Amino acid sequence: MAEPVVAEPVTPGRGRRRRRRTVALIAAAAVLGVVAGTVTGYAVQYQREPTALPVLSQPGLRTPKPVPATADTTARSLNANRWVRTDGDLRELLLPKPKGATSERKADWHDLYSFSTWFEKEAAMFENLAEDGFRRCATVSWSVDGEVYVDIKLVQFREDEELNAAAFGEAQQWYLDDDKWAGNEGEPIPGSPEGRTYIWDEPLREAGYEPLYQGRAVAWRGDIVMVVEYANNSGPVDEKDLKSLAKRQWERL
Repeated sequence: MAEPVVAEPVTPGRGRRRRRRTVALIAAAAVLGVVAGTVTGYAVQYQREPTALPVLSQPGLRTPKPVPATADTTARSLNANRWVRTDGDLRELLLPKPKGATSERKADWHDLYSFSTWFEKEAAMFENLAEDGFRRCATVSWSVDGEVYVDIKLVQFREDEELNAAAFGEAQQWYLDDDKWAGNEGEPIPGSPEGRTYIWDEPLREAGYEPLYQGRAVAWRGDIVMVVEYANNSGPVDEKDLKSLAKRQWERL
C-alpha cells in the first residue's frame, strides 16, 4: 500500500507574495518590451530618408461640369449625391396592387396614433414608438376574389443614436412563435438576412364566421421595417404567394 502524500507546509502569505511578485515582473517585462520596441522603431525611422508627399495641385483630376438649372430642377436633384432613396415618398416603394385585385386601401400614410391602434395595447405602443423614433408609416392593402386580403406596412424610424428599425423588427418577430400567434419560428425570406415569413398553425375561429387563415412577413432594411399581413377566409395561406410578396417588397427597399 502506497504511503499517503503529505503536502509541504507553506508559510502563510509567502505563496501569495511570490505570485504577486511574479505577476509584477511579467507586467514590468511587458511594459519594457513595448518601450524597447518603440525606441527601436524611432531609431530605424530616423535613419531613413523622408518620404516625398504628393503634389497638392493636381490639375488632371476630373470633376463634373456644372449644369445650369432648368424648369425641372428641384431641391432633390440639386442634392442627388446626398439623397437617400428612402427619404422620398415611401408610398412609391410599396408593392403595386396586382392585376385583378380590388383595392381596399390605396397607398396612404399612417401617423403615430393610427399606427398604434394596430396593436392590442395601443397606449403603451404609442408611448414606446414615440420614444423609439417613429418617423412615419406608408401602407397599402388589396383583396383577391373577396377571399385573400393583403396589407403591407413600411414603418420608418429615426436613427440618430440607435438602430431603432432593427430593434422594432426583432420585437415583432419575437412573439410570433407563441401559440397565441403563429405558433412556429417561421421561414426565411429569400435574400433577406433576418426577414421571415410566418403562417399560423391554426386558423382564427369565431362564431358566425368562416375560419380565417393568417400569415405574416417581417423584415427590415436600413431604417425601414416592412410588415406584410396575409389572410385567407376560404382556405390555408398560400406559402409561395406570401414568400413571393415578401421577397419582392423587401427588394424594393
